[in-house]
Amino acid sequence: MSNADIVRHEGAQLDFSEKMSYGDYLQLDAILGAQRPLSPDHNELLFIVQHQTSELWMKLLLHELSAAIRAVKRDELPPAFKMLARVSRILEQLVHAWDVLATMTPPEYSAIRGYLGNSSGFQSWQYRCIEFALGNKNAAMLLPHAHRPERLALVEAAYRAPSLYDECLALLARRGFAIPDKHLQRDWTQSHCTSEAVLAAWLAVYRSPQAHWDLYQLGEELTDLEDAFRLWRFRHVTTVERVIGFKRGTGGTSGVGYLRKMLDTVLFPELWQLRTDL
Repeated sequence: MSNADIVRHEGAQLDFSEKMSYGDYLQLDAILGAQRPLSPDHNELLFIVQHQTSELWMKLLLHELSAAIRAVKRDELPPAFKMLARVSRILEQLVHAWDVLATMTPPEYSAIRGYLGNSSGFQSWQYRCIEFALGNKNAAMLLPHAHRPERLALVEAAYRAPSLYDECLALLARRGFAIPDKHLQRDWTQSHCTSEAVLAAWLAVYRSPQAHWDLYQLGEELTDLEDAFRLWRFRHVTTVERVIGFKRGTGGTSGVGYLRKMLDTVLFPELWQLRTDL
């Protein structure tokens, strides 16, 4: 039996003149037509695809993370666990995306760098929304989006909203743990500050996991998430250093120097500190 006979025998749908096809459903014409290199260099397509696919993964990450925050707020932890686990797996995909970009050598990047202008991943509004949702708030990061009011509104909404960790602390309070009001009614545009009271609450959860199993699992989901987020940031730093060394970034930052400073950010400090105190 020929290959054509096998396909006919399977009854595969072959006529899409009046039906929705795979490409129609996924809008592949728009997606695959969105890579428009500005340089004549062969390697620019890699640079574009890596960043575009990362933005698609970030779109899904924000979708899951936002839903997880809403679920925690509603005390619906099982679906929140599923969503947070998915966020961690998405971050793994983002980490491995750097492996592909790392195949670009310094001369190959130099051939396209002049065509990038001041564009930089530093300006990714989706990344900024992720950071804000995870609690790393910084008003200066609103400014790169001021020229696009509709984008600025989305980023500013994330900036002004309680973070995932803020909602987790509110959940601990609802469960009877002594979370101070300063963590429950505060300016959400400020990052969370480490608290002995919050540490004591998480320690109580971790010292009696059977009595607080869902909160214990929540703590581990948050730890998994931050672990994956740190790996993403670290892989970013090492890839940039491998490709451009210590040159300044196209967006105006010091490049590797700036990225290394960002590695010091801790999103859920009490969940890391308790491991020493247990």
